[in-house]
Amino acid sequence: MVLDPKVEAQLKEKALNIRRHIVRMTHAAKSGHPGGSLSAVEIMTALYFHVMRLDPNRPEWQERDRFVLSKGHAAPALYATLAERGFFSTQELTTLRQLGSRLQGHPDMKRVPGVEMSTGSLGQGLSVANGMALAGRLDKASWRVYALLGDGECEEGQIWEAAMAAAHYKLDNLIAYLDYNRLQIDGSICAVMNPEPFPEKWKAFGWQVFTVDGHSFSEIIAATEAAQAVQGRPSIIICHTVKGKGVSFMENEADWHGKAPNDEQANKALAELA
Repeated sequence: MVLDPKVEAQLKEKALNIRRHIVRMTHAAKSGHPGGSLSAVEIMTALYFHVMRLDPNRPEWQERDRFVLSKGHAAPALYATLAERGFFSTQELTTLRQLGSRLQGHPDMKRVPGVEMSTGSLGQGLSVANGMALAGRLDKASWRVYALLGDGECEEGQIWEAAMAAAHYKLDNLIAYLDYNRLQIDGSICAVMNPEPFPEKWKAFGWQVFTVDGHSFSEIIAATEAAQAVQGRPSIIICHTVKGKGVSFMENEADWHGKAPNDEQANKALAELA
């Protein structure tokens, strides 16, 4: 698939803005999860600025598509995306993790417009997405459910129970994305608790599987459109990504899973993202 050059340029600019927000937010908070937030930027940009049906002025619009950030520690990426999309002011982003801020370390569906589910306990988001998809089917609704999973998160048993249930109930209105950056807080996913091989496992659980470059808008969007056409089973798009993408000293470094940049590091990162 070849995206219209103008559309791709717009998506790239949004992704760049989101990456800048992530750096500024985690720097201001002096805590947070920049690595796995940066790796998911293209996935979330493609969804919120090209794929999903939504209205920032009506966060509770019944016909909206639903998004579940199962890897809830990547909240900076979600907040930055929601702000860029117009759900709330980008000026609020630097209140991340501050006392009294609604932008907590993990998403709060009760306080933040656009957040569909409070997540953070890893492994639970796909089950919630299943429930939403089942509700949509019962209501004969046309909206879809999209969920973003972490690769380390797939070491959780509940992910595979949810995978089994989604296939059993033939939830073809559900599309999951796997942020496959190969690193978690303690190091390589294969060294911590090897969840691979992902394509074979998801296929064995009855899912339609697509594999893409998770930093390519054209590949993400093409796979999403193919997944939307699948009938009788859920789909997962395995996105090969880079932890800390866009900031040279954070890329492929597990240490940046949950560490905020200091003043010097933030300035260096923002200079790279200029």
